[in-house]
Amino acid sequence: MNVGVLGVGKYLPPKILTNKDMEEIVETTDEWIRTRTGIEERRIAEDDIDSSDMAFFAAEQAIKRAGITAEEIDLILVATVTPDTPFPSVSCMIQERLGATNAASMDVSAACTGFIYGMATGSQFIESGVYQHVLVVGVDKLSKITDWTDRNTCVLLGDGAGAVVLGEVSADKGLLAFKLGSKGSGGSHLYQDDQDHLIMNGREVFKFAVKQMPQSSVEVLEKAGLGKEDVDYLIPHQANIRIMEAARKRLGISEDKMATSIRKYGNNSSASVPIALCESVEEGKVKDNDLVVLVGFGGGLTWGSIALRWGV
Repeated sequence: MNVGVLGVGKYLPPKILTNKDMEEIVETTDEWIRTRTGIEERRIAEDDIDSSDMAFFAAEQAIKRAGITAEEIDLILVATVTPDTPFPSVSCMIQERLGATNAASMDVSAACTGFIYGMATGSQFIESGVYQHVLVVGVDKLSKITDWTDRNTCVLLGDGAGAVVLGEVSADKGLLAFKLGSKGSGGSHLYQDDQDHLIMNGREVFKFAVKQMPQSSVEVLEKAGLGKEDVDYLIPHQANIRIMEAARKRLGISEDKMATSIRKYGNNSSASVPIALCESVEEGKVKDNDLVVLVGFGGGLTWGSIALRWGV
């Protein structure tokens, strides 16, 4: 059984925080942020909007676009590091709100790589014949764990959610291969402290990511029996434009073949890849039969990549 994406959805909070706004919060400049990260603005959720709210909005859209009902969802996987509460899980919260009464639910914690871990996990349940439809959501409200006095991290982060519905697709479409990895010894480079703030050793994370993202992209293609020349579109984790460019250049694809939602939304953690995927589909940049590579990295340290033949 081939497993692919039946529907996509996303949610971005309406509040925009520009680089000019950041100049009023910490000692930084619009020019410094743009040239070093590629970010011009980010979205910030209001206090009364939590991860479960954003996840629900994105999931509802993905289910509708998949052409199924919530009752047809067999499993809900939510990738997040900012749940509303430690328990119940965000997945259980949106299961009730969606009316997905037949779905099992669990959250996945792999930081910014969480959505890719979720897609890889969900696809296995369908491929094995256990389930027919799996909802995978990536959501994070990073603004609630951001240290707004730390100019090295606060300029990077934003809030949002993205979702996909996975199901059976035709024999020549869907997930062709995935590669997942972790390096627990690097956990001290990116973590949440006892003040509930995100702490990052930017230099070490950059060194890790600029090597791992391109390598992961190549490895998943090799696993799928394909080459760099076969890639039609690249959707990397939207963490830093320089890291993204390293992956693009390693694959040898043109700039217009890589999703760059980072300019408008910043780093949305586990929501980054599904938001970029959804937007690319909406804008017609991902077309039927395209070979799409999804790749990311995150705290843990973790990384993952997926080779996907688009279409149903």
